[in-house]
Amino acid sequence: MAETKPKDGGEKVVAVNRKARHDYELLERTEAGLVLQGTEVKSIRDGRVNLKDSYASAQDGELFLLQCHVSPYSHGNRENHDPLRKRKLLLHRRELRRLIGKMSERGLTLVPTRMYFKNGRVKVEIALARGKKAHDRRASEKEKDVNREIRAALKERSR
Repeated sequence: MAETKPKDGGEKVVAVNRKARHDYELLERTEAGLVLQGTEVKSIRDGRVNLKDSYASAQDGELFLLQCHVSPYSHGNRENHDPLRKRKLLLHRRELRRLIGKMSERGLTLVPTRMYFKNGRVKVEIALARGKKAHDRRASEKEKDVNREIRAALKERSR
């Protein structure tokens, strides 16, 4: 089994949501804890989590992570969890109010960008995001291509 705590007490990244950068303009990032069941932690430790289509939603003044797929633990029994259940995000009350306010007034959404272990606890980095339109995606792809070509030219020139 993989070691959960790196030697330096830092972070061990378990999952990254690459699609979030492609589909959204990420404005502000925040770290949040998660309320999990025991078999979910074991499954996440094994890296069996998918953040691809997940998002956070406000319900009754609390934030929940929805559509985050955590596969059932391989050695779990009847105590195993539902893979797509909603999971409560743990934030300070002030942070909660601020994020919920920004989501409601500006039409922004909360998207998880990565999940990691920090000092033995599962954390999720959530980002306040604005959806990109098709032309925005094309522009960002074009910009990436141009930057890649510039780097290649500079590398070739330095040889």
